[in-house]
Amino acid sequence: MTTQSAAIPAFKPAAANPALTASLLVTLIAAATIAGAWFFQLVLEILPCPLCLEQRYAYYLAIPLGVLTAFAARSGAPRPLLLAGLAILALATLANAGLGTYHSGVEWGLWQGPTDCTGPVVNLGNAGDLFSKLDTVKVVRCDEVQWRFLGLSLAGYNVLISLLMAAIAAWGFARTARG
Repeated sequence: MTTQSAAIPAFKPAAANPALTASLLVTLIAAATIAGAWFFQLVLEILPCPLCLEQRYAYYLAIPLGVLTAFAARSGAPRPLLLAGLAILALATLANAGLGTYHSGVEWGLWQGPTDCTGPVVNLGNAGDLFSKLDTVKVVRCDEVQWRFLGLSLAGYNVLISLLMAAIAAWGFARTARG
């Protein structure tokens, strides 16, 4: 007698398909993180600075790539394709952890950030436009923390989340490579 999970390959336990497990976990974590970022921005009105917006790019990549990799893993795609998807997920999220570390260092004053969000304002335009710009534009500085929890800013939490996603993708890569 066989169980349904043994008889139908698509229903293999998740542990038997590490590429599927890793890509789904990365996708879920990335989607939850982006939803959280949008909640902070749209509901709590904590506006992102330019570096915050750049840190979202890795999540915007990880969500569709994670879905595609999970679909490929579930469909029995060739191992090199799965390894490529997991490697890109691992590298993108690891790079994002680096960007988050850089942003955290800017917030803590360890180093200077980009001049477009940490330096003095140098181009104010003409005097007539200045007053209209002041009414419509809210400058969000990269070196000023708008929210902290347990001593970490959102950039600090991005580092931890990105490292977690990179570790999960690397685990999936290693387990899939061993096959």
